[in-house]
Amino acid sequence: MNTNGIPRLSISFVKLCKPWRPRQGTSLVSIQSLRLSRFVTSLIAISSLFLPLPAKASETKTQNVFLIMSDGLRWQEVFGGAEELLLDTKNGGVKNTNSLYREFWRETPEARRQALLPFFWTEIAKRGQLLGNQKKGSVVNFTNGRKFSYPGYNEVLTGLADPRIDSNAKKLNPNVTVFEWLHGRSGFQGKAAVFATWDVFPYIFNIDRSKLPIWPAWEPRFESPEIQVPETVAALTRDTTQIWEGVIFDSFVFHAALDHLQRKQPRLLFLGFGETDEWAHAGRYDHYLTAAHQVDDFIRRLWETVQLMPQYRNKTTFIITADHGRGSGPSEWKDHGEKIAGAEGIWIATIGPDTSPLGERTNTAAATQSQIAAAISALLGEDYRAAFPRSAPPLEDLLK
Repeated sequence: MNTNGIPRLSISFVKLCKPWRPRQGTSLVSIQSLRLSRFVTSLIAISSLFLPLPAKASETKTQNVFLIMSDGLRWQEVFGGAEELLLDTKNGGVKNTNSLYREFWRETPEARRQALLPFFWTEIAKRGQLLGNQKKGSVVNFTNGRKFSYPGYNEVLTGLADPRIDSNAKKLNPNVTVFEWLHGRSGFQGKAAVFATWDVFPYIFNIDRSKLPIWPAWEPRFESPEIQVPETVAALTRDTTQIWEGVIFDSFVFHAALDHLQRKQPRLLFLGFGETDEWAHAGRYDHYLTAAHQVDDFIRRLWETVQLMPQYRNKTTFIITADHGRGSGPSEWKDHGEKIAGAEGIWIATIGPDTSPLGERTNTAAATQSQIAAAISALLGEDYRAAFPRSAPPLEDLLK
């Protein structure tokens, strides 16, 4: 592409367009015929520069997408399992080191990650893909530069970094998420739902404007009759002492989402878990590992449930990721943010009928979380990026 935005012709095409001079003794008819042939060939070459790219050879099989996020879960644990440096009281705040070693410590990274995330490293590694192991040349970052939650979730859901989103304050998202856009499309109305543990999510999804059903709603104005949580789950959520302000336990959200899945069969589901981030901030590596292990089991149970339901079996893609990474070492593993080196590193796991079973990827082109939004719509046969051209192109690894 030159500075004026005009495509540069290939060397072979430039040679093709050079004036042709007949050899001495060539007949006039032959000259005219060759000139016509040369002209037609040149015309075809020129026109091909402006033809649209061919459509995919076959339509996607995916009819449903579940986007699942575990807040602040590091790529280091996803690909390497428990970190020995943090399996103690001083660095990891661990209360019972012997018990934690028995549960999660193994001699190799491969065995450790299998112990921590068994569904990831059996089912997804066998039938899907995992990106983000920086030690093996697979890097997934983000483009917002903030290294904390609201900017990260916005980037995942809208495909772009927005400098206006510079805090975790409860401000309605000015951007239209891929969930909101799809919710307005034919075939998705009344078929999307959001379940997430943090009280900022109603603002991230801009429930005032999008009208997406969300639980918990946190505020009466965000409540939707479309989600009817089982009374037992609602009672436990209401009656259990909150540890963190504005965050509920992952288990409550999981069971509410599982019930909604079985009763309403949404085509588009967001599930946001938060305990991995909260326990890390609290400096409790034991609880952080347990929360990650539990998220893996929640995902397994969701996957097994959808495989038993005809409307989901072989028609559903799970995309699993994190909003940001964390630091490294004995102290900075607890934190993230603009000043924390390495907190930009994240990971993506995916499994579904349109994802090739390539397992753990190595030496891949750098990817960003901004490529997830367009990939979600592409999997569902829609084009979010056509409506929002500033959004990043889809991550092709999720589509092959």
